Amino acid sequence: MNTTKLMAACLVLSLVGVPTISFAKARGGSGGGYSGGARSGGSAGSMGSRGSRTYQDNGAKPIDQSTTARQATSPPPSMASGPASTARPTPAAQGSWFQRNPLLAGIAGGLAGTWLGHMIFGATDSSARTNDAGEQVGENGQSAGASGPSGMLILLMLMGAGALFFYMRSRKTAMAPDFSGITRSRTASETLLSDSPVSTLRTATIDHEITSADKAAFQQSLTDIQTAWGKQDVSALRRLVTPEMLEYFSTGLAELTSLDQTNHVEDVTLLQAEVREAWVENTVQYATVSLHWSARDYTVSLSKSPGDAGYLIEGSAEKPIETTEVWTFTRYQHGTWLLSAIQQVA
Repeated sequence: MNTTKLMAACLVLSLVGVPTISFAKARGGSGGGYSGGARSGGSAGSMGSRGSRTYQDNGAKPIDQSTTARQATSPPPSMASGPASTARPTPAAQGSWFQRNPLLAGIAGGLAGTWLGHMIFGATDSSARTNDAGEQVGENGQSAGASGPSGMLILLMLMGAGALFFYMRSRKTAMAPDFSGITRSRTASETLLSDSPVSTLRTATIDHEITSADKAAFQQSLTDIQTAWGKQDVSALRRLVTPEMLEYFSTGLAELTSLDQTNHVEDVTLLQAEVREAWVENTVQYATVSLHWSARDYTVSLSKSPGDAGYLIEGSAEKPIETTEVWTFTRYQHGTWLLSAIQQVA
């Protein structure tokens, strides 16, 4: 009974603790602002998607949370032992020489039968006769048998057949495996193209030029996103970020609501911006920008009034702080830039 109660208590505690842990992980650490943590000395998490470059090293901290699947680091199974290991049809078992050369085999069998028949039944020739010594002789008195004209002809034919047999045997070469029309070079190239996601992604990735209008859009997005976060305006965030990032933002706001708190990010001023990467994948454009800004970032309690003890939980409502992060924006064709990833500086 005590064991059952202990197990039930552990289950209840785990169910209570799961939402808190997931909220903290999604928000990326303590501190004001969604991407906070820099102010309090903590390390906020990096999250989102950067397309095919999600897990590549770009000088910032790696992406911790992303719906983008990681690329395989080991070669595909079909390439584990080289291109030559690609599955091919197994060559059929080779038959014997007699099966592969039925005509020659028939001729050799006929000759052998003729020779045997002559040896067995040659003595019954009606023209054969016996001399005084009991030997069979022909009409002109010569001994009958293998020394006759027909016997010599048969021996010559047998010798010719044997020579032909050994000649054909010496010229026989090993059969090459049947690749069913697929050459080795073609097999290797098709395997590399179809089984290697890394090669395909690099082929589809090209550099892209960022204009002054794009840079202005990045600066405006920084201000709009931080303002929408401070107002807990999910509808405004939906127009500024990708669905994946909206989920992270919504989780962070749910954490604050559950704690009866709110975070304010005010007077956002961009101090410096640098485009680190810009590329295109199919019809989707990406740009990774290093942003350095200042803002008044503080968290207060909703259950207390200004001036009460415990009202200001973190940060300062008067003193601005500076923050540096790496943001990745994306857009389809020439649409609106949306925030798709946030990385902390390395």
